[in-house]
Amino acid sequence: MTHPVRHSRGGLSAALHELDDLRTRMDQLMHELFPLGGHPELGTAVPWAPLADVVDTEDAYVVEMELPGADKEQITVEVTEGELDIHGEIKEKEHAGVVRRHTRRTGQFDYRTTLPPNSDTEHVSADLTNGLLTVRVPKTETGKAHRVEITG
Repeated sequence: MTHPVRHSRGGLSAALHELDDLRTRMDQLMHELFPLGGHPELGTAVPWAPLADVVDTEDAYVVEMELPGADKEQITVEVTEGELDIHGEIKEKEHAGVVRRHTRRTGQFDYRTTLPPNSDTEHVSADLTNGLLTVRVPKTETGKAHRVEITG
């Protein structure tokens, strides 16, 4: 028996995008449930996910992530099994006075996204400038979609 195929622009890329959106929404839900970054009964910190844009350019996938106050020594960028993982910690700043309102994120963070098959994971670069982490994942020709001629 055949099943209808759900056509979406981008094929596998669109499906991966939908999964990343779902992961982002789940992260947001966790942060709404535990706004102070931890489970009140367990006393454990729950990593938060920084705000990020993923841009598909002609020759690379570019992740731009907001990490104000982050120190590059406290950030780790890893690529394993087709997944980009960015994690680290933003230390809370010492204040001389009494903090009346605290809304900036501090503590451990974790951001993960699935990379498309044509990602060149051997040549990933990362740059942190003015609180913006830019991770560039070049594209390869391998895994690139191409049209197949029908013969006969």
